[in-house]
Amino acid sequence: DVQLQASGGGLVQPGGSLRLSCAASGFTFGRHDVDMNWVRQAPGKRPEWVSGINADRDRTSYVDSVKGRYTISRDNAKNTLYLQMNSLKSEDTAVNYCAISLRGRLIWYGMDYWGKGTQVTVSS
Repeated sequence: DVQLQASGGGLVQPGGSLRLSCAASGFTFGRHDVDMNWVRQAPGKRPEWVSGINADRDRTSYVDSVKGRYTISRDNAKNTLYLQMNSLKSEDTAVNYCAISLRGRLIWYGMDYWGKGTQVTVSS
């Protein structure tokens, strides 16, 4: 069974930082075609793909709104995905999901597996 457990969310003030983690199991995390992604969904909004990283860790991508503020990384030996979130804004408030794409997609509906998600709330 594929399992994706996101953690690290919480309440922070604008300008603050959070580090999200996703513990993965039930599949070969480091296999060449396993792209790991973060997808978020704000209240009343459609899901939004945020960031992705390939298995070899030599390609990363970000939605324009988080470029320069977020850093995605993965540790294949630990089967763990990370998202460092800096300079957080109120518009970053969303449930953040860890997701797998086996097809090289960089869009939320292109994800093949989803985790349960962790809440990020940015508010003063």
